[in-house]
Amino acid sequence: MLKGGDKIGICAPSGSFDRKLFEEGLIVLKDMGFNPLVPEDIYQKKRYLAGNDSTRSEIINRFFADKDIKGIMCARGGYGAIRTLDFLDWDMIQKNPKVFIGFSDVTALLVNLAKLPLMEVIHGPNITSLAKAEQVTKDSLYRFLTTGLAQTEGLNSDNLAVLSKGSGTGNLTGGNLATLNHLIGTKYQLDFKDCILFIEDVGESPYKIDRMLTQMKMTGCFAGIQGVLTGSFHDCGNFEMIQEIIEEIFEEYKVPIITGIESGHGSINCSLPFGKNVKIMPEHPLINWDL
Repeated sequence: MLKGGDKIGICAPSGSFDRKLFEEGLIVLKDMGFNPLVPEDIYQKKRYLAGNDSTRSEIINRFFADKDIKGIMCARGGYGAIRTLDFLDWDMIQKNPKVFIGFSDVTALLVNLAKLPLMEVIHGPNITSLAKAEQVTKDSLYRFLTTGLAQTEGLNSDNLAVLSKGSGTGNLTGGNLATLNHLIGTKYQLDFKDCILFIEDVGESPYKIDRMLTQMKMTGCFAGIQGVLTGSFHDCGNFEMIQEIIEEIFEEYKVPIITGIESGHGSINCSLPFGKNVKIMPEHPLINWDL
């Protein structure tokens, strides 16, 4: 993991970003004791993107190749990370594993990086969201970066609801549901066999969540799944209806389902260890994040 003074390269694989929030987020990262490295070409804009596809991708490739860079963190989500996937040097990246941090649209990168050996993938705040993050979010990120362990406050909270009881152990993956859904039919599509699936979203009404999960189910990608965890569904309408949809979609797999993880687009975004084994248990604490 990382230590004080380590360099963290800042990339922008998705949308262009608010410069003020970005600078405030960098200050938070510096206050944690890290040394953010910001390339000048990160400030480019092309429509709603932070520059063209090759530029956004080349920054990521460059950071992975640089031995002095110990971690990589994303500026923001939005849209665009999926467009970088074909431009990344996956062979080189696999040979140079690092800590990689982000969420939301960055899910397209997280889930594919998490499949690589020795990669430390953190589903956690982006730089712009770090600017206004609550202390528990910042503490959770710092603990992961420096120890590799989860800060269980917010993860095993009183907000957890068990929709389906049981136990299951698997590789944690997932992220933003809409982004996962957009990978369907591509060579980057996920197979959730032997996995614990985590999902969250923002601004998607219940019928859209139903449609996305149904489409994914029809592809067969949930076969062999070991459990389901959900984070925040911020500004998504009736959450009880969303819980009902999730319970219906995964009922036939007979796996544990827990909602209420404080991670995602809500007011608290605790960091999660993608690519690591996680265990869902029938007793309290309901989840062991540190296997």
